[in-house]
Amino acid sequence: MDIKRRSFLNKISAIGATASLSSLPFSLFANEKAEPIRIGIIGLDTSHSPAFTKLFNTESPKPELAGFRVVAAFPHGSQTIKSSYERIPGYIDQVKGLGVEICESIESMLDKVDVVLLETNDGNPRLEQARMVIEAKKPFFIDKPVAASFRDTQTIFQEAKTAGVPIFSASSLRYVSNAQAVRHEGKIGEVLGCDAFSPAVLEPSHPDLFWYGIHGVEILYTVMGPGCETVTRQSTGDADLVVGKWKDGRIGTFRGMRSGKHEYGGTAFGSEGNLVLGNYEGYEPLAAKIAEFFKTGKSPVSDQETLEIYAFMEAADESKRRGGASVALSEIIG
Repeated sequence: MDIKRRSFLNKISAIGATASLSSLPFSLFANEKAEPIRIGIIGLDTSHSPAFTKLFNTESPKPELAGFRVVAAFPHGSQTIKSSYERIPGYIDQVKGLGVEICESIESMLDKVDVVLLETNDGNPRLEQARMVIEAKKPFFIDKPVAASFRDTQTIFQEAKTAGVPIFSASSLRYVSNAQAVRHEGKIGEVLGCDAFSPAVLEPSHPDLFWYGIHGVEILYTVMGPGCETVTRQSTGDADLVVGKWKDGRIGTFRGMRSGKHEYGGTAFGSEGNLVLGNYEGYEPLAAKIAEFFKTGKSPVSDQETLEIYAFMEAADESKRRGGASVALSEIIG
């Protein structure tokens, strides 16, 4: 270990004795130009892994992505979902070509990195994997789905908070420009409602919307914010329509599609006009938020909002089981 990195880690240890990791000065890495923040990836069974690696490891990264490098990866994610594990050999080749070391275990990878992208496409092993990252005290971005159940999702966030380990999760669809303008710039005044849509391909090992519908649900929550009280769902083989009623009386809907052209978007309704939210804009806006999170240790999305997104989706599953009956999110959250 060189002197500069040892000095930084000594500072982390000294501060860690009196403060949580969320307050640690990860931005100190900015002064170590020769030593980028080292990113590790868990899971090479998703296209997100090589996509993020290309953004961070390019010879001339965007300014907001500079100072980072993906240096190591543990490839294994799903052992049971064929569409995921079949991708692993190809994605190993891609990231190796970008200078990433392939590790035989999560533990050995964690020894080589400062922060983590938990990318395993299968939500079922996420709790076990997240616990290893938390035990190692590494800040981490955990991609969708956080886990394959609301309870596991809740546990991951609770254990990270208890350990003082910064955690951030979001779909890239949160960072559609118009959705951000509605939420943070007041582009249409007071938000009165939103209709969002996305593909909603199903995976039997996950609650229905966790696998892919989360993208459209995250668009909905980006516009509406947290505060949904009840959910109802109508479902057919080709589509879902989920209606949420917020505590202030607003209504938001999510339409998930399993046929037709796969697109993402929606319409936001406001006191000063309505706005079409636009299409998917790629991984770069999310990567910029991840970089900011790694520097500051502060998630741009509250734990409360992320957990409510997963409670909303699980409530939608429960509504389906009850034939479309209304389900209170309080039943799910407990």
